Amino acid sequence: MSMILRLACALLFASALTPVRAAPPRPAPQAPVNWVNPLGGTDSSHAFSRGNLYPAVAVPFGMNAWTPQTGLDPDGWTYRYDAQQIRGLKLTHQPSPWINDYGSLSLMPMSGELRVLDKDRGAYFSHERETARPYAYKVKLLESGIWAEVTPTSRAAVLRFTYPATPKAYVVLDAFPKGRKTAGEQSLGDVSVQVDAGRRRIVGISRYNHGGVPANFGHHFVVEFDQEIASCGTWDASGPRKETSLQGDHVGVWIEFKAPAGLTLQARVGTSFISPEQAELNLRREVGESDYAAVEAKALKAWEGALGRVKVEGGDAASLEVFYSCLYRTHLFPRTFHEVDAAGKTVHYSPYNGRVEPGPLFTDNGFWDTFRAAFPLMALMQPGLDNQMMQGIVNAYREGGWIPEWQSPGYRDCMIGTNSSSILADAWAKGIRDWDGRKAWEGMVKGAHAAEPSSTSLGRLGAAHYDRLGYVPSDVKIDESAARTLEYAYDDWCMWRFGKGLGLPAAEVEPYLRSSRNYRKLFDPGTGFMRGRMQDGAWQSPFRPDSWGGVFTEGCSWHWTWCVFHDPAGLSSLLGGDAAMAAKLDSVFTTRPTFESSYYGGVIHEIAEMVVGDMGQYAHGNQPIQHMIYLYDWVGQPWKAQRWARETMARMYRPGPGMYCGDEDNGQTSAWYVFSALGFYPVTPGQTQYALGSPRFAKATLKLENGRTFTVEAPGNGPGTPYIQSATLNGKPLNRNWIDHAEIQAGGVLRLVMSSQPNLKRGTRPEDRPYSLSRDPEASKAF
Repeated sequence: MSMILRLACALLFASALTPVRAAPPRPAPQAPVNWVNPLGGTDSSHAFSRGNLYPAVAVPFGMNAWTPQTGLDPDGWTYRYDAQQIRGLKLTHQPSPWINDYGSLSLMPMSGELRVLDKDRGAYFSHERETARPYAYKVKLLESGIWAEVTPTSRAAVLRFTYPATPKAYVVLDAFPKGRKTAGEQSLGDVSVQVDAGRRRIVGISRYNHGGVPANFGHHFVVEFDQEIASCGTWDASGPRKETSLQGDHVGVWIEFKAPAGLTLQARVGTSFISPEQAELNLRREVGESDYAAVEAKALKAWEGALGRVKVEGGDAASLEVFYSCLYRTHLFPRTFHEVDAAGKTVHYSPYNGRVEPGPLFTDNGFWDTFRAAFPLMALMQPGLDNQMMQGIVNAYREGGWIPEWQSPGYRDCMIGTNSSSILADAWAKGIRDWDGRKAWEGMVKGAHAAEPSSTSLGRLGAAHYDRLGYVPSDVKIDESAARTLEYAYDDWCMWRFGKGLGLPAAEVEPYLRSSRNYRKLFDPGTGFMRGRMQDGAWQSPFRPDSWGGVFTEGCSWHWTWCVFHDPAGLSSLLGGDAAMAAKLDSVFTTRPTFESSYYGGVIHEIAEMVVGDMGQYAHGNQPIQHMIYLYDWVGQPWKAQRWARETMARMYRPGPGMYCGDEDNGQTSAWYVFSALGFYPVTPGQTQYALGSPRFAKATLKLENGRTFTVEAPGNGPGTPYIQSATLNGKPLNRNWIDHAEIQAGGVLRLVMSSQPNLKRGTRPEDRPYSLSRDPEASKAF
């Protein structure tokens, strides 16, 4: 196993204003925030999130993942580090505890007394006898002495159970409860299982879900054992049964094996969302007759290839562990949802219409989180796969009538905005275009001017108000109205860029350019913040910039005022110029972390995480403000971006259980770290520039998909040297605060000479600043 993969495995579980242009104080040495101890325990909960992770054993972007299950269904935290018992090795698709899971099954080995219900079959375990790797998981069940292991492929897996000598060795399969009704309130079919002792196999279908599925949804599975079955049966809520076939709301299978001298048992599992025949085909293709060791070796190789695309050098053990653990997390979501049929064609079961459709599809992703850095990282490092994902988004629109914003596996009613526009526009801007852009545009336009009545997350809630007034009013019974307005304005800019890239007529795309300036309508010069506005134009009152919720989403005006991704220069003008904006940015860190939370009826976990983080009003544990640090690049004070990016990396991420400072959310908070550790960040997806920050390592080498390499060298880098003293790109001086996507893709060397003192002259000129709509000459013509 490579050193890179060892590092990833280590974490699998995984405020007075500074005078303008004056040198900020040298960052005091800060210990990482101890995310284990705040509010007690090491696990995430409703009260406090430390990432909301579980040890996901998968191949990169695989259709399935596997994890040890400690909780009782429907607990969204399927694995808790502080738990004492394991109840099975679970096949999972869970993208978030708030969204929960679907299509699950689990296998649990045991000996002695047969216990089939999850509340009864828990077995004690210890982290001393537990090994978690991206490609394999192994644990000892302490009372029985059984070792349980799993290693994955994308749509299949091999499990290995090693029993000591015992009169009766069992395996219990749980096909999980039926789950919710479908979106149309139609009942799902029954969960079903059938065990065939002669063929040493189980076939069945899991209907488990928490929404986002049609009436015919099911996850088909086949399980084959390599040892003779002594006896077997099924079970339901009443306990074990002798029947070998059973249907119902919650059923499973039990199997007995003889193990008088001990037993090593392998179970090969194949799955499909299409059919039982496809599940068997997936098993034959991905596992075949391979044993556990061979499948594990393939999964290891897949992860070595994925994580080996980025090689960082020169950091301490903790920062290396955090980096590769974050990189691992960015390779889990979105999950593949398509399969390859008997004719070799890529097809998928559509969770949008219930039919088998051609082409790729991906799922388990919330674009509100991942448009910011997770998808831009994909566009940078794996443009071919990113291209497939864009086609998958278009396929979802074709099949369901709306571009999805949260998928698991189909449409989920969660979060705000039409941020799919950002993801699609970003791919197109970076030359990733082998997908149906015109069809995507059709879906964007539909979503920009309408909303699905049964959902708050398909299209734009409040679109009619937004189109008429230029903002969503706060007095029309639409929550999060200001946050929606700010995101709609950015998404309109993305649509303008995308439409322009498609070569559409100006009359068709320029309305979106004009509406992309709608963020200005929510800026209150009297308070210096974005705030809610009523239909008649009056400001919503009373106003506190630290009041969470209401017109904002999971944050307050301290966070959302900066959500003008596409026009920081325009925001600077509203704030009174670059010096005033720099002072306002400073105040985020120097203002005490006060809050008002009456909208929620209590303190939500995001608030608790901000307070414990102790960085003023900066709330890195949630997404809206994560880009804000880099806005110093737009106001001629890039050394402050360098200082705060480095401090955030050092303080908000830590090795070990509970490594994150809030919800990790499908790779977004991990992608922030990966980009920031490389020394640049995509503040404005939809165009091609990355804002410069402060690299975490002395050297980072990117192995690009086009065969070239791009290297970031940072001589003199270390914990006490966060500042860029000088920069060159391929040997030529680089004074600007950004680097272009094309420059990276061309290969070469970005050399950043680091220092303990800031360079107050570098990156201060207007031409050194990254892209802003207000400085876009094409936009100026239209205005």
